[in-house]
Amino acid sequence: MKLAQCWDDGVTDDIRLIEILRRHGARASFNLNAATHKAVREGGSKRGDRLVQRLARGELVSVYEGFLVANHTLTHPKLTQIAPEEARREIREGRDALEQIFGYDVKGFAYPYGDFNEEVAQMVREAGHCYARTCQTVQGALPIETPMVQPTHCHFLAVDFWDKFEAVCAADGVFYFWGHSYELDTEDHWSAFEEKIRRLSAAGEWVDLPEIFSDG
Repeated sequence: MKLAQCWDDGVTDDIRLIEILRRHGARASFNLNAATHKAVREGGSKRGDRLVQRLARGELVSVYEGFLVANHTLTHPKLTQIAPEEARREIREGRDALEQIFGYDVKGFAYPYGDFNEEVAQMVREAGHCYARTCQTVQGALPIETPMVQPTHCHFLAVDFWDKFEAVCAADGVFYFWGHSYELDTEDHWSAFEEKIRRLSAAGEWVDLPEIFSDG
C-alpha cells in the first residue's frame, strides 16, 4: 500500500517532526503561507505553556530540504469570506512566493480552515495546482475523481486512525492523513507519533502527493 501525509502552517515544531520522518524514511508535504514567515521567528498563539511560532523565512529551505512544500495561501484567510479578487490574489501570490523561495514548481494546495466552494476550487485549479486538500474525510479509496476537493482519511490524532489504516491496507490503497506539528504537546505525544511513523513505514511505501493526486 501507499502512504501520504501533509502538515500545515510552517511552525517551528516541524523541525522535530522532520527529524522523526527522516529517521524512518517517511515523505511528507508541508503546506505553507509564505507571507507569514518573517525575517525572524514570529507567533503569538499560546498552546498550554508553549508559544507556537512560525519559522523564519531564511530557515525554510534548509528545514524542508528533501520534502515538498505546498501552497496554503499567502496569509491564511478563509477564502469564501473575502472578495473573489482578494481570494484569487491570495492563491496566486502564495504559490508564486513559495516558488521563488524554493525554486521549484509548487503543485499542491491546502484550503485554510478547510474553507472552500466551487468558485474557490476553480481559482485554485486556474492558479496551476494539481490538487487541493480539504478537511473532509473519506472512508474509501483515494484518490477521488475531483482533485481540487481531495479529502484525507483522517487527522493524525483521530481515535479511529488505525481502523482507517487497516481498511485501506486491506484494499491495498493510498492511506492519507494530515495535521499540525504543534499539536504534539508532550514527550508522550512525540514518542507515540514516532512509533506511529515507524509502524507505517514498515507497512507501506511513502509517496509524494502530486504522484497520486493529479489533475489529469
